Amino acid sequence: MNYDYFKTIPAAVTIADHNNIIIYMNDKSIEVFSAEGGAELIGQNLFECHNANSQKIMAEILATGIPNSYTIEKKGVKKFIYQAPWYDENKNPGLIEFTCEIPFELPHFIRG
Repeated sequence: MNYDYFKTIPAAVTIADHNNIIIYMNDKSIEVFSAEGGAELIGQNLFECHNANSQKIMAEILATGIPNSYTIEKKGVKKFIYQAPWYDENKNPGLIEFTCEIPFELPHFIRG
């Protein structure tokens, strides 16, 4: 699969396969996780990078197909995290995570 379109977007994109092995990190993801190993995390088990609670949430995402989203603040930066299953030819779900920096005061619009 070609992931070049994610390479330089200003959001961290991390993708794990159906065995929970990290198969892709874009430039921002490598930067964000540099203290944990950066690009050397590719080939590692995603679950080993997370605590038991996070592992449980990721397992639920894979089992149910229901995405998980939340915001965090880390080192004075607010981020939106979106985790969802992705499917290789409609089978064998893996996990994809997008992490985007967002302003502390984020506009909210109701449309439609």
